[in-house]
Amino acid sequence: MPARRIVPNVQSEAPKESAEFYGLLGLEEVMNHGWIVTLASPSAPTAQVSIMTADKTAPVTPDMSIEVDDVDAAYAAMREHGAEIVHPLQDEEWGVRRFFVRDPNGRVVNVLGHR
Repeated sequence: MPARRIVPNVQSEAPKESAEFYGLLGLEEVMNHGWIVTLASPSAPTAQVSIMTADKTAPVTPDMSIEVDDVDAAYAAMREHGAEIVHPLQDEEWGVRRFFVRDPNGRVVNVLGHR
């Protein structure tokens, strides 16, 4: 199950200012749900950063997001490995299927696939 993209998530109490800051580096807004804004490079669209105030449906804000081809297989692999699932596998209203898992360093990773 190859990764399609990896996006750092910046938790921010000043999302507008954060978006303006990353815009100075040539990133442009490609998604905005109010609580999360994703900026990407126009010349390399998978080069992205997301800015979020807090996650809409999960108990924590993830440190990064990894999009995979098969999120169900990734979930099964993490469970079989005994990794700590922080947020269960579920379909979200904005068109992704995802779960959160804690890595060995304590970082929370949002593993997702688009439906």
